[in-house]
Amino acid sequence: MLKITPDPPETDDLYARVNATPRKPSHTFVVAPDLDTETLLVHACESLASASVMTSDFAALLEGTQRSTMLGIAQIIMLGELAVNQALDNLDPQQ
Repeated sequence: MLKITPDPPETDDLYARVNATPRKPSHTFVVAPDLDTETLLVHACESLASASVMTSDFAALLEGTQRSTMLGIAQIIMLGELAVNQALDNLDPQQ
């Protein structure tokens, strides 16, 4: 009898081939290595704040489980934003 579908590749073989190839990071987007920690955290905080607004706005257009999923993502983003804000406060506790 002729088999229509091919056998899947050996998992270990495939894993070894993927890991044998060294990873080359893309240089399309690069963060300037001389930026100080506070500047990086401020940009991260602003990005997370924008992402939070975008996910909340998008969630308003959805219904059911999709809305719940998007609101969950928005909450995770908000938690990240809170952590970054606390890191900023730790750098400059005088404010």
